[in-house]
Amino acid sequence: MSWTLNPDYQALADDFGSLDAVFALEGERITRDPLSDVIRIERGGVRYYVKRYHSAGKGLRRYLPRPRVQAEWENLRRFADWGIATAEIVGWGLQRRAGAFVRGALITRELANTENLWILDYQQDARLRDRAWVDGVSRQLASATRCMHDHHFAHNDLKWRNLLVDDGGRLFFIDCPTGGFWYGPLLRYRIVKDLACLDKVAKRVLSRSQRLRFYLQYSGHARLDAGDRKRIRQIVKFFEGRE
Repeated sequence: MSWTLNPDYQALADDFGSLDAVFALEGERITRDPLSDVIRIERGGVRYYVKRYHSAGKGLRRYLPRPRVQAEWENLRRFADWGIATAEIVGWGLQRRAGAFVRGALITRELANTENLWILDYQQDARLRDRAWVDGVSRQLASATRCMHDHHFAHNDLKWRNLLVDDGGRLFFIDCPTGGFWYGPLLRYRIVKDLACLDKVAKRVLSRSQRLRFYLQYSGHARLDAGDRKRIRQIVKFFEGRE
């Protein structure tokens, strides 16, 4: 069994100091599925999200060298290392028995006063009609996405619901258990997928000029070249026949 508590949170060792303690926690239920659950708890006026994996699935999935919970905490730590704003990790770890995954958990500190972009769209939030606000978020998103891709890393689930923005307009990346490193044609495919996931909602919410501006911010080009046009065609057509 391995468990690490962020040294800055040693005062919460009674709750977060071991995997046993984490699995004994009770709190507000956020999500639950056959493999995991997420609860939210509050300590000292600060709220924390506790994600607990009770299983890795059936068969050989239990023996994967990097189970989903480990990929999740490693990818969030990579984001932080690369300067991409993300949730602070408070505790992380897992347990194996005879090489098979038994359980694991990840605790993150709540990003205060944030909401995900999908909810803003669903609620028809006025900020999405504020061109200056959209441009500010777009620039942050373009920079962070390009940073990932320059490290040969693709998110693989870069949807609006996995992007949080606070009331000051700062953007945060969350929930990236399926992200990983790719090279050559596989990386190029995953880059298109990431950008297509973003554009899936953007094409309905934003204007064509805003979408084009985002791509230019991402590419770092003042105007489109032949390679950009080819990639944009791939992005636009990526989900054709899949929706």
